[in-house]
Amino acid sequence: QVQLVESGGGLVQAGGSLRLSCAASGRTFSSYHMGWFRQAPGKEREFVAAISWSGDNTYHADSVKGRFTISRDYAKNTVYLQMNSLKPEDTAVYYCAAGPRGDVTAPEYYYWGQGTQVTVSS
Repeated sequence: QVQLVESGGGLVQAGGSLRLSCAASGRTFSSYHMGWFRQAPGKEREFVAAISWSGDNTYHADSVKGRFTISRDYAKNTVYLQMNSLKPEDTAVYYCAAGPRGDVTAPEYYYWGQGTQVTVSS
């Protein structure tokens, strides 16, 4: 079992930055691929970024490449999403996830956090 708790969301102006954190409980954190997804009102949940269990491989959606960076800290059992140059269209609830069932970009993970709201004003 893995429990995930996101933090770091908030209101920011366009062009600003935020860093989301996802704290994971459980001793098996290091064995899971981890992902970030987001969901805006009226839209489907979409892939943002993922990182392999080893940290050697990262994946970012085209819409966030060059602006967002996923990373993980094994000592803190935490995954981060650094978000720079934020745009109003980045406004969404951001979810952390652990343990993809298949494709890391598909919203089919075993464990999910409760989400954290990110709002970018123009």
